[in-house]
Amino acid sequence: MAELEQYIKSYFGVVETEELITIGSLFKLTGLKKGDYFLKTGSSCDKLSFIQSGLLRVYTLTETKEVTQWISTKGYFVTDLAGLVFESPARWTIQALTDTELYTISREDYKKIGAILPRWHELEKLFIARCFTMLEDRIFSHLSMSAEERYRAFFETNRELFNQVPLQYIASMLGMTPETFSRIRKKQLS
Repeated sequence: MAELEQYIKSYFGVVETEELITIGSLFKLTGLKKGDYFLKTGSSCDKLSFIQSGLLRVYTLTETKEVTQWISTKGYFVTDLAGLVFESPARWTIQALTDTELYTISREDYKKIGAILPRWHELEKLFIARCFTMLEDRIFSHLSMSAEERYRAFFETNRELFNQVPLQYIASMLGMTPETFSRIRKKQLS
């Protein structure tokens, strides 16, 4: 739990120790086996989880293909945000790529944080702004970088994933076909 508390502190800034302990107590340790689903498209998303260990793939099926939106790793939160906040059907399927340990908070307990931590709404805005900024950066890279540049940038910051997940998931996440990804990878390795 200390890792979750550290992450909350790093993400939200100054949070008192007692507040951290109280918030942390709302999260319950859960697990998924490789291949198990955290969430399926169309279902209700009533939880937010912090990944203690393992890998989760966030993806959806279109009419023509499977699209990987993200590979969530240790130290990150995972949910279908629209489903959690607006209680709309989940847009994403989230599946464990490895055995995974999660600290999970229910929607009901998440809503209680505002009563526990008076500054929560301010801190939550900062959290969502950070998430939004990461999304903006990702969109900008897709619009401004070539496929090779996206590959290189992702490889530099996520090198370990290239040996842990099927490469077609990374290719999809980077917005390229497996063939383009393979060609770029071969060029980078030579």
